[in-house]
Amino acid sequence: ALMLLAVLAFHTFIAKPFYIPSGSMEPNLLVGDRLVVSKYPYGWSWVSASFHVLPRSTWRIFPRTPEYGDIVIAVPPDKKEDYIKRVIGLPGDTVAVRNGQVILDGKPVPKELEPPVQIAADSQMCEGSPCLSEFDSWRTVLPSGKVVYEPPTYRETLPNGASYLVLDDENGSQGDNFPTTKVPPGHVFLMGDNRDHSADSRFPAGLENGLGGPVPISDVGGRAEFIT
Repeated sequence: ALMLLAVLAFHTFIAKPFYIPSGSMEPNLLVGDRLVVSKYPYGWSWVSASFHVLPRSTWRIFPRTPEYGDIVIAVPPDKKEDYIKRVIGLPGDTVAVRNGQVILDGKPVPKELEPPVQIAADSQMCEGSPCLSEFDSWRTVLPSGKVVYEPPTYRETLPNGASYLVLDDENGSQGDNFPTTKVPPGHVFLMGDNRDHSADSRFPAGLENGLGGPVPISDVGGRAEFIT
């Protein structure tokens, strides 16, 4: 019993393991990756408790604001499960997406074409027949016989220098255009790195499984630190 309490306390206040369930953060986090998520970087709130047993609220202890490019876990407004996304906008920022390019405070976030990454063909990059047929056009057989996808890959760089790879199918998906939205105080704007296959702040909660816009920092449960 004491060991169980110690583990729950550690998971609540210090860190917990996290399993990547979907392809929304590819190419940087793959399905099946296991991470350590630290619980204290942004302070503690209702979401810090193991299994989210506390009622949803806005209180925070030792509150801090995430930084551009942080990968965080957050709970959507309509369910108690963890999503993992990247911080794109901070309190007071305006965020928009035009033709797949992020516009932050009225300025396009630099987005440069990179050599395509290679992702194992059995990875859950997306769901549904239209998506899968599109990915077939990126199917490549390596000399070793291994089958991989090589989707269009770009590098984004945020104002603080945070730089990372994103996937963008350039297929005119719904998420490629998002109206200008101001991030309220105490909120952050989150997006997945697999831009056309991520339910994030661009999408409403409910049927579309999005985050319903900017996310209260009190609903952010920690920062991803490293893959184990």
